[in-house]
Amino acid sequence: MGKTLINKATLQYKAGDFSGSATTVFSVLKTIKEEKQTNNILYDAYNLLGIIYGELGEYENAITYHNKALLISDDQIIPKVFQARATSYNNIGFLYLSSQNYLLAKDYFQKGLKQENLFIQKPAVYGMLLDNLAFSKFKLKETDGLPELFYQSLKLRDSLKLNAGIFINKIHLSEYFASKNDTIKALQYSNEALLLSKATNNPRDILVALKQLAVIEPEKAAVYTKKYILLNEELQKAERSMGDKFSRIEYETDKIKTENSSLEVQNRNLVYVFSALTILGLFLYIIKAQKTKNRELLYKQQQQVANEDIYNLMISQQNTIETNRVKEKKRVAQELHDGVLGRMFGVRMNLDSLNRIQDETAINQRISYLSELKNIEQDIREISHDLNREKSELINNFVAIVDNLFEEQRRTFQSKLVSNIDRRIKWELMANSVKINLFRIIQESLQNINKYAKANSISIELKKQEDNLLLVISDNGIGFNSNLKRKGIGIQNMLSRTKECDGVFNIKSKKGEGTVITVTVPIEQIQIPI
Repeated sequence: MGKTLINKATLQYKAGDFSGSATTVFSVLKTIKEEKQTNNILYDAYNLLGIIYGELGEYENAITYHNKALLISDDQIIPKVFQARATSYNNIGFLYLSSQNYLLAKDYFQKGLKQENLFIQKPAVYGMLLDNLAFSKFKLKETDGLPELFYQSLKLRDSLKLNAGIFINKIHLSEYFASKNDTIKALQYSNEALLLSKATNNPRDILVALKQLAVIEPEKAAVYTKKYILLNEELQKAERSMGDKFSRIEYETDKIKTENSSLEVQNRNLVYVFSALTILGLFLYIIKAQKTKNRELLYKQQQQVANEDIYNLMISQQNTIETNRVKEKKRVAQELHDGVLGRMFGVRMNLDSLNRIQDETAINQRISYLSELKNIEQDIREISHDLNREKSELINNFVAIVDNLFEEQRRTFQSKLVSNIDRRIKWELMANSVKINLFRIIQESLQNINKYAKANSISIELKKQEDNLLLVISDNGIGFNSNLKRKGIGIQNMLSRTKECDGVFNIKSKKGEGTVITVTVPIEQIQIPI
């Protein structure tokens, strides 16, 4: 802000709005009052105030602000490369030159020229100091170094294309040669200065050139004076117009700032509204997601209960079937034992009584029949005993359910299924939830093999291994990369069911080498105390 205001004040000064420029500089000082690291801006502000008061003829105020700038121009505050001290010496010297204190002005110009590396670092300031030193000597009527100092300054400024400096140089040379009564050179430099001021469209310089020409050519003074007056009136109008323009620009700028502030407030309110809506939407999404998760969890729990109910129903149905089967076998055994065997025993007794007949042929036949009846009686007895024996395999309902699943697989699909269930496992002592999970793992594995594996052979083995129950399911299908492929829902379900049994789930598969699934469940965790 300070730099921007300094630039504005400089523009106002160049446009002739000295009061407006001073007001802007004081705004700069107020703006940077509490700021640090602003010495360069502070120097520019004091320096510009000194120049403005010099133009207004308030030399005491001008000297005061130039001295403040000189204090800041210390090498420890502003880098020496900017040659701020030389600039301040020149400005103070110029004030004394304007107030006709030529001796003191000369002293400050000489101090400025003594600054180290001035010609290299700031050649424009060097040329200005040379010209001002020459002019102060001219006013002091000192002839040493004149007009060479003017020429040296003019040459340097011309090489740097400094039109304002070239103009001042030529006016000073015109005054110098006029004092020497060299009217030709005086007119030459005055006319050159006038042409330059017109080329650069600088009304103030044109006024200075016309004033100098009126002094050199008194016979044409009236013409020059008329031009001077007309141009001066135009310049005053332009300065007033420029002042109005600055006021209008400032007003329009303030208006734009107000509109921007209003727009900023609106944008901030929009951000607040959108942020609130976003937070509300996120909150509603979280609530909905939580409800969905709760419903999913409730569904899984209900599914688990339903699975247990289904399995218990299957067990109950199998028990009913087994009970009816045992009753039927007992009935058949009783019929065989009490009915058929009784009647055959009577026939044998009758035949035995007929054996007393001494007919040799009849005797041989009776012996043969009796022997055959004994054999039939023994066979029926053995059948009766077998039917009445309750084998453990028929009591084992889980095995029967799994066998039914295997038979269904063999009937439906062409792949060869080989199964082996360890008969030593006491399934009736295991929790139903464990048997449900094992059954579902086998069922899910067969579904995956049928869908994706393209296997010709399947092997399923349930066996007891030390204190663990081991389920191994393998196939010779196409396999897959178990390390890279993302686990599907089926495998995730098998993992979940294994964890419910406190077991370990492992899957090994490679492309072209089939798949092996191993589920290990600790028997200690699933045995029901007797």
